[in-house]
Amino acid sequence: MNRIHDRIFLPSSVARSLFYLLVSGYFLIASAALIADEREEFFEKHIRPVLVEHCYECHSAQAKTVQANLLLDTPSATRSGGDSGPTVVPSNIAESLIIQAMEYETWQMPPSGKLPAETIANFRRWIADGAIDPRPETSAPSPQIAFDRMALGKTHWSFQPIQRPSIPTTGSDWPRYPIDGFIEDAANQQQLPIAMDADRASLLRRLYLTLIGLPPSAEEVLSFLDDQEPDAVERVVDRLLASPHYGERWGRYWLDLARYADSNGADENHEYPVAYRYRDYVVRQFNADLPYDEFVTQQLAGDLLATDSLLATDSIEQRRENLTATGFLVLGPKMLAEQDKPKLVADLVDEQIDSTGQALLGLTLGCARCHDHKFDPINTSDYYALAGIFHST
Repeated sequence: MNRIHDRIFLPSSVARSLFYLLVSGYFLIASAALIADEREEFFEKHIRPVLVEHCYECHSAQAKTVQANLLLDTPSATRSGGDSGPTVVPSNIAESLIIQAMEYETWQMPPSGKLPAETIANFRRWIADGAIDPRPETSAPSPQIAFDRMALGKTHWSFQPIQRPSIPTTGSDWPRYPIDGFIEDAANQQQLPIAMDADRASLLRRLYLTLIGLPPSAEEVLSFLDDQEPDAVERVVDRLLASPHYGERWGRYWLDLARYADSNGADENHEYPVAYRYRDYVVRQFNADLPYDEFVTQQLAGDLLATDSLLATDSIEQRRENLTATGFLVLGPKMLAEQDKPKLVADLVDEQIDSTGQALLGLTLGCARCHDHKFDPINTSDYYALAGIFHST
């Protein structure tokens, strides 16, 4: 009986054990990968910027004179150190000379002044966690290599001028608008049938939800069903576009890009008591169908836009509108508790550049604060050219 029991249940028990072992191993690997990602992110946010700002001038391959034979621009050079010994010993704070230098115990680095206690604490944490350093084992590229990489990046399709494509012809009488030709052509390539026209009640509901985010009332549905005029749909669209709900519905998409909130949302979460003025500005401009170029210009430089006369009532109102538009630069999380005031200003500028790049270009310009962008043709000189503009605002 024991042998029968073993033959029946032992394989199942082994299978369960193997299953649990595999699952446990998977989660251990996933957990380790997550921890590694978090530590790399910590390095990029809290360690690399400090090294670039305070150390690279004297301790990088780009320095005019490398002091103490110490390079801090690659992982191996940072660990091996210079004339005095290893600069960083992973998981060993006491043996890491960089901490002694930052604490002004043996050396005083940077010589311009001791770094904030929070920054030194970040370096202690980084070393204690294994000193994860995702930088490549090569120093900064030469100007020619950087130029070639930038030139290559600009050939990507997303950086090419927009061109008007030719409208596909399918020989069908289904297309009623130019975009329909592209839809039918793609459907034919995938051997998909064209969807049937929606019934009038469904069409009306889709128009309402798309344009104003609200469903039509029963009375509005019945009125539309009774309207058999050929321009019935166009009149509904015009009426919805003229509704104040249109700006409320579609302005919300821009407010998301503009990181709109009624408070700071960062370290101390201060309230923005008049942020609603910017919100209402956006809604008004969507309802007024303000051209996009003017919409953007007002938000980036509304305080500099000229008006016809500073005394005319219309000009005063327009100037108020322009100033309100610059709320785009004021909104968003700002680390207002930062005690290093020059750094606070630099961080404010960085947040503005990053938000502007993502909202207007779909690009993460903030990456170039510390290094040439890894993927897009944006280098640090581009970043600081923008930073100079925002810094003077």
